[in-house]
Amino acid sequence: MGQIKVEKNVGGIEGLHVITPAVHGDNRGYFMETYNQNDMHEEGLDMVFVQDNQSCSTKGVLRGLHFQKEFPQGKLVRVIKGKVFDVAVDLRKDSKTYGKWYGVELTEENKKQFYISEGFAHGFLVLSDVAEFCYKVTDFYHPGDEGGLAWNDPAIGIKWPELVGEYKGNCEATGYTLTDGTPLNLSDKDQKWETLENTFKF
Repeated sequence: MGQIKVEKNVGGIEGLHVITPAVHGDNRGYFMETYNQNDMHEEGLDMVFVQDNQSCSTKGVLRGLHFQKEFPQGKLVRVIKGKVFDVAVDLRKDSKTYGKWYGVELTEENKKQFYISEGFAHGFLVLSDVAEFCYKVTDFYHPGDEGGLAWNDPAIGIKWPELVGEYKGNCEATGYTLTDGTPLNLSDKDQKWETLENTFKF
């Protein structure tokens, strides 16, 4: 039996998996396997990763919701510093859970990972002062192929923790803050994505 524990199809959504590694520690620190292909294979997960990425973001940054259209990516994501709320939305038009979302808190303490299969939009909100976010992907980044979904579309109804503000018919950050007053921080492109009704479907 492997060291990595996999909770499959979380939230009743096929293709979303929360992974908890085994952590071995002593007075020197700790060691853990963040990915083991044999353990994944035993769980029926045979993804092959082609690229590792890392980002650093400050509190109140929301990245997403992103996907690639013609070259969809599966993503294995984790946080090595800080805390984020990580979200996936099902965009597979033939899925019984189309338009449904699932979110999980990823922190440096809980060391959980979230695997998001191809066919989902993905994003995260930073809840700590700084967050270092790492992710493996199953296809390369293709400039010009990126699509997006409005992070606050009421038809989806994502419950972002610690976020307050009133929907004004668009996905701009204006008027939204965390409960401690930190302004919501989005890129220009993340304030222009379409709603579920109008965005790309897999």
